[in-house]
Amino acid sequence: MNLDLSRSIWLLAPAIGLIWIGVWWIVKGVAFRALKRIAERTRWKLDGLPLASLEGPFQLLILASGLLLASRFLPLSPAVDEAAALGFKAILIVAMIAFLNRFAVDFLSLYSGVEFVRTAGGVLRGLIRGFIIGIGALILLDTFGISITPILASLGIGSLAVALALQDTFANFFSGLYIVADHPIRIGDFVRLEGGQEGYVTQIGWRSTRIRMLPNSVVIVPNGKIINSTLVNYDQPDKEMAVLVEVGVHYGSDLEQVERVTVEVARHILKTVSGGVPSFEPFIRFHTFSESSIDFTVILRAREFVDQYLVRHEFIKALQKRYRQEGIVIPFPIRTLDLPRQLEKVLERASASST
Repeated sequence: MNLDLSRSIWLLAPAIGLIWIGVWWIVKGVAFRALKRIAERTRWKLDGLPLASLEGPFQLLILASGLLLASRFLPLSPAVDEAAALGFKAILIVAMIAFLNRFAVDFLSLYSGVEFVRTAGGVLRGLIRGFIIGIGALILLDTFGISITPILASLGIGSLAVALALQDTFANFFSGLYIVADHPIRIGDFVRLEGGQEGYVTQIGWRSTRIRMLPNSVVIVPNGKIINSTLVNYDQPDKEMAVLVEVGVHYGSDLEQVERVTVEVARHILKTVSGGVPSFEPFIRFHTFSESSIDFTVILRAREFVDQYLVRHEFIKALQKRYRQEGIVIPFPIRTLDLPRQLEKVLERASASST
């Protein structure tokens, strides 16, 4: 009878394991379908990532747990039971590694439209997967009773050497992450660097940022220099910008007339020239009694940085033409020499004798 019981347990144990696997497979399918329907109704993009990343590792755990359960019913030696438990722990760690790896890859794919991720996606993916697999491998070794202290010491020394050798590369990499997260500059912004170069940001990479200048040349700037230097972003908080034009008129001019005529010309330019802001009301501010003129500033507005050149160009042409029609004089620089009377007589005699 003991022989019959021994034979039956070898048939019953696999059946129990299969039933366990089948029940959990059904539960998993129902639960995952319900959670997916809930995730589809929400607007948060990250809702579906954990489910998609967990499905494969969860199936692996169901199979492993079924095998472990079946082994518990079998008349196995303690060493085999211990090995089965250890194997289940190893499979559990592998499942966690697979989940984290899949989640990280899908997360980067979700934000693949971001310029930095599109440019440095391969590097980021490699670093993250290497970190996850490395930590998982150390945990596995520790689970199997292999001392990881020498490995950690070697990794510490090696990491220090690599960090010292690649400190500029790492500084630029993390500066690129900061640029993407904090948005001091974005793709398409017009910026001026501390060194005076200015242009449009065309690419933010994992090591450097590319800026296309107006002469159609490209400046490649390490990300670390962008973070540690002062730059001007002309597109933040708004692309529209003030256009200042300095003008001077004769001292004999009627300043009320000058203001009226100048504002009329400026208003016409903003409404007719491409790049001007038609809704903006231009104005002037007198500020200086200079040597030969009364100086003032005309304030106009352009849609973006490069539009200011055409707006200023057309305004100066139109203003000079209108001033001529109105009789308003833009004086040449004049210097008056005040000579003593005796010196004037000497100069008059010299002029008379020469004639």
